[in-house]
Amino acid sequence: MTSTRSFSSFHSPYQQGRIRLGAVMALLILAGTFTVAWWIMSQPPRIERTPPPEPLPAMVDVVTVTASTQAPELHGFGRIEAEQEAMLASRVAGQLERFARNVIPGQVVEQQAPVAYIDQADLNLALEDAEAALSIAQAQLALEQAEQQRARSEYESFGRQLSAERRALVLREPQLRQAQSEVTQARVARDQAALNVERATLTAPWRAMVQERLVGAGSLLSQGTEVLHLVGVEQFWVRASLPGEWIEWLDTGSNVTLTSRGWPVDATRQGTLVSVLPSLEENGLQAQLLIAVDDPLALATDGPALRLGDVLRVSFQPSIQGQLITLPSAALRPGDIVWQVDEDNRLRRTPVTLAYRGEDSALISEGLDIGQRVVTAGLAQPQEGQQVRIRQADDTPVGQGDTP
Repeated sequence: MTSTRSFSSFHSPYQQGRIRLGAVMALLILAGTFTVAWWIMSQPPRIERTPPPEPLPAMVDVVTVTASTQAPELHGFGRIEAEQEAMLASRVAGQLERFARNVIPGQVVEQQAPVAYIDQADLNLALEDAEAALSIAQAQLALEQAEQQRARSEYESFGRQLSAERRALVLREPQLRQAQSEVTQARVARDQAALNVERATLTAPWRAMVQERLVGAGSLLSQGTEVLHLVGVEQFWVRASLPGEWIEWLDTGSNVTLTSRGWPVDATRQGTLVSVLPSLEENGLQAQLLIAVDDPLALATDGPALRLGDVLRVSFQPSIQGQLITLPSAALRPGDIVWQVDEDNRLRRTPVTLAYRGEDSALISEGLDIGQRVVTAGLAQPQEGQQVRIRQADDTPVGQGDTP
């Protein structure tokens, strides 16, 4: 019993020491853990910075420059107007008796065909009066000629020479000239009366279409009263407008193709460029051209009829051609500049001389050489010497925002 207590007494301090050591170690470990955690949480995050990758050069669309003998396609718009138009007026006074049977708006009347008749009763009476006055004047002339013969016989029998002035009086030369003048006046009055009777029938001055009747049958006309509105049907004019710099491509006599939205599909008419007018159009200050169209109402030919006042699209066929380079209009920058790509795929700013610029294409006369590559799309803010990539057939097409 005594020995057992001694053994317990021997081991008790040792165990207590081990317990104290373990507790101290646990506390140290816990403190170290809290210290590490606090340090980690107090440190800012660190992001490893890497240099950005080099941007890829811009991808562009190009065309290879070629030249050929060509001329631009010139288009414009023009309005149809009459080449011949008249307000047919009465040349004599009287009552409008009637119009000719086919004289109604929209009908064609032939040249010199009667179109309206004025009552001739008063005119025929005036003609008879003028013929009677002429007969009286002719009779007076005959009597005066007989008196002159008698005076000449008496003068010759008298046997004396008189001065020229007295001799003319003796031979009644003034009276003879007066009688001759009266005959002339009477003849003119007779001819005028006959002409008035003839003018009582109004005729068409040329082949025309009746546009409008301006008065009705039974109207009392004075000299100069307008009766009919006539429009010539042999030819119409189209007055077109074009930019002034295009005129150098055109020659008078060249063919012009006319189209209209109101015509059937693919329907066209042909015209001829007659002249370039000396005045500019008021709105836009464009050059004005006159185009002639024969048989405009298609009376003897196939095709749509032209109507006065209609607006047509005109397409010119320039006879003058030159060795030119064709580029899309999108390739041109303000100031007539294009960007070309050199052998190292770098941009080069190149000024060019335009021969023509339209909505879709442009013709270049100077500034580019055959085989050069010109950028048509893909540049937003180009710079001299900028590296670019040429778009290939299998690459993504240029987006809407990539156009120059």
